[in-house]
Amino acid sequence: MYFSQLAAYFEQIEGTRSRVEITKILAELFNKLSAEEIGQTVYLLQGRVAPLFEKTEFGMAEKTVIKSIVSSLNIDRPYFEKENHRLGDVGKTVEEFKKQYVSFEEREMSINEVFLDLERLAKASGDGSNEMKVGILSGLVRQLDSKSCRYLVRIPQGMMRLGFSDMTIIDAYSWMLVGSKQYRPEIEGAYHVRPDLGYIGRLIKEKGIEGIKKVTPEIFTPIIMMRAERLSSGEEIVKQIGTCAVEPKYDGFRLQIHYKKKTGEVRLYSRNLEDVSFMYPDVVMGVQQEINAEDIIFEGEALGYNPQTHTFLPFQETVQRKRKYDIEEKAKEIPLKLFVFELLYCNGVSHINDSFTKRREILEKVISKKNIPEKNTTILAPHELLSDASIIEKNFDDAVAGGLEGIIAKKLDGTYKPGARGWNWIKFKRSYSSKIHDTVDCLVMGYDVGKGKRTGFGIGAFLVGVYDEKEETFKTVSKIGTGLTDDEWREMKTRCDKLQTKKKPLEYTIDKTMEVDMWVIPGIVVEIKADEITQSPSHTALYALRFPRLVRFRDDKSKTDVTTFSEISGLYTTQEA
Repeated sequence: MYFSQLAAYFEQIEGTRSRVEITKILAELFNKLSAEEIGQTVYLLQGRVAPLFEKTEFGMAEKTVIKSIVSSLNIDRPYFEKENHRLGDVGKTVEEFKKQYVSFEEREMSINEVFLDLERLAKASGDGSNEMKVGILSGLVRQLDSKSCRYLVRIPQGMMRLGFSDMTIIDAYSWMLVGSKQYRPEIEGAYHVRPDLGYIGRLIKEKGIEGIKKVTPEIFTPIIMMRAERLSSGEEIVKQIGTCAVEPKYDGFRLQIHYKKKTGEVRLYSRNLEDVSFMYPDVVMGVQQEINAEDIIFEGEALGYNPQTHTFLPFQETVQRKRKYDIEEKAKEIPLKLFVFELLYCNGVSHINDSFTKRREILEKVISKKNIPEKNTTILAPHELLSDASIIEKNFDDAVAGGLEGIIAKKLDGTYKPGARGWNWIKFKRSYSSKIHDTVDCLVMGYDVGKGKRTGFGIGAFLVGVYDEKEETFKTVSKIGTGLTDDEWREMKTRCDKLQTKKKPLEYTIDKTMEVDMWVIPGIVVEIKADEITQSPSHTALYALRFPRLVRFRDDKSKTDVTTFSEISGLYTTQEA
């Protein structure tokens, strides 16, 4: 398919507000693409040339994209920037200029040709790479038609502005096969194990739904992490899952570790699938020296450790390890200990469908139970098999007294369910059994511009929401205008600037009274503390957070890791009067 034909589909999607219609348009497009093209197209839809978990980034700011455009069209930069300011979109601006530009180089280019050039652009590195990037993008602008250029220049900025999520693409794959969402569960399940939409699309094209059913974990492809349900007492836990394995609930960095002994390669992935291996060299070394397996995928929680006092540090100190600079120095100051609590894959065999008991048994063989924090980096998380509610609650009290978040209870015959929240894991933390002393993870959905003192910040309040899993939408729960320091307001504005959009994303369900000046596409997760939860006719979640304030940004969480609609409802009914 020619890129110009693909651009026509992009335009059709951009002008559509119905998610169902977008799904049908994508399905029609996918049906016309080859296996190679469908993989490439899905990456381009995400503003990328590789899956989200790979570090292949374009590294082109808007000013560099503009440099490429004015160079290719030989136009005055101030004039272009003036028009860009008026239109508010580099894509539409280059489209307008390209309509007036006559190029003897303009021709039809295939999706594959454009993709390979963009891939070359993204992988350019070292001395002279910036000039190479500008040259590649300039060449594409000269060769493509005006409409194609609108979408071309948005891709390196990751701002396609098409307004749909990964789940829409998954639905479109099912529509491509049978004209309905019939196969969504199977495709979504495969995606949670191999979260590479390009790979999934190619597999469906080549092998159909039967190919999808055979998807298994792959070393160095992160698996979307399993999540836990919440209960507020030991009695409820025993009633739900009976005798269970109770483990401490640590407050650090949850990591998924992939290790291949033959090459010594270790990759650490965060909860939102980011490769953070370079940030934690001490954990990487610990895995290489202390894990006894040929190849393995497992999970653990990394906590800061004070070697002088032999105590673990609170999250506020541990978080100092999440940095891009001065890593080695900080690693010496705040070493990490990795508490390992879950096994997913080992020596060529997937264990996600095995019981917890079996997974734990294998885990104990690859990690010595004798290792101790003073000597080792990787430590097997302790656990007890309990069936007495009162002992579970004492275990919880002991964990809290030791500075931990609480406990996790695991169903003994429960499997590991990638990307799912279920009763195989149950969180029990102090605040779930008291009046909303707990925090709520929310998605930032948009913001209002600042007034008074905050005029200088450019932001005066921000709208947050929770996730409705049934409707697959985000519903508002608070508009927050207080409880942030000046630095936090500036940080919020900087983060919002990278994701702002003039159109409300299709995933947002908003009451008119909560409309904001500027929308933000899903990407910023914040932890919010509030005094209580109240019923609210103005918020689409039907509840509101009273006296909310920012605790921290949760860069380790993706948009679907936020507190759910049902959890907010549960917290409301269980809070003390």
